[in-house]
Amino acid sequence: VPKEEEKKMKCMLVAFLPVLGMSFAPASGLSWRKTTAKRTATRGGVAMELSYDGLVSDLKELVKTKECGPILIRLSWHDAGVYSTGSLTGGCPNAVMRFTDAGEGTFGANAGLPDVALGLLKPITEKYADAGFISNADLWVLAANVAIEEMGGPAIKTRFGRADAPSSAESVESQVGRLPDGDKGVDHLKEIFEPKGFDAKDIVALSGAHTVGSCHPDRSGFDGPWTEEPLKFDNSYFVDIVEKKYEAETLPNGNPQFKSTSSDTIMLISDLALLEEPFKEFTETYAKDQTAFFADFTTAWIKLQENGVADSLRDTL
Repeated sequence: VPKEEEKKMKCMLVAFLPVLGMSFAPASGLSWRKTTAKRTATRGGVAMELSYDGLVSDLKELVKTKECGPILIRLSWHDAGVYSTGSLTGGCPNAVMRFTDAGEGTFGANAGLPDVALGLLKPITEKYADAGFISNADLWVLAANVAIEEMGGPAIKTRFGRADAPSSAESVESQVGRLPDGDKGVDHLKEIFEPKGFDAKDIVALSGAHTVGSCHPDRSGFDGPWTEEPLKFDNSYFVDIVEKKYEAETLPNGNPQFKSTSSDTIMLISDLALLEEPFKEFTETYAKDQTAFFADFTTAWIKLQENGVADSLRDTL
């Protein structure tokens, strides 16, 4: 079996284990049992009652107090976004970025995720994932979806059953050809996203996640927020692309980007590519109709988060 096909099969197999009534052993010193509505975890002889509602509440509090919604979205995106069915195959949401000895945890495109994002999630990870209540892979998906809604975006249904990679060996071979580059245009976006099953509308809708967050030179290599309210999930990204004027600039590190002539916001080459065909009509639609953007984003986002494991997911944790 080719190496990438083997990895794809492993993604499917481990995701089926919870459906078959099997589970991964919790971290050392922890145990949990399922009750009618909650689970009780034991750490060092002390019982902790865990629940889905409690997990969501903890995630909401994290997003609110740390203002970290955008990086939680990026974490889920990059975990799932390596999936491909083109000349490159395999990849799935498996939380392999937990490992930084090799693989996806060392990819330049993932800079800031293994340390900053996972550092922010650490208390929740220790409380719920280490207790076997939820896998890290499912936690990252749920955290992103909670963040989107908390910042004003659509409520997105989360399905469960993703399993965690046991080591960095479960990584894909490279970010090249799997994750998009901000300094490239239309052809690149199509080359990256079409093998994942996305059409032009999906590509534009997913790009709308840039309505929150900022670029950081030590992570993406670019610098600045896309919108004037980077913690508000709405259609401002598309409004700005259509209505604002931008001037090209080159950062000290040599990376090209575009700076708004009327604010401190920026756009990348890949962002302004959405004004070209075949993307332009969807960009203009979303600039006028936030409801349409939310609906199409939700559809494309769920597909991104479930690529490679969709057939084995379940509605309840």
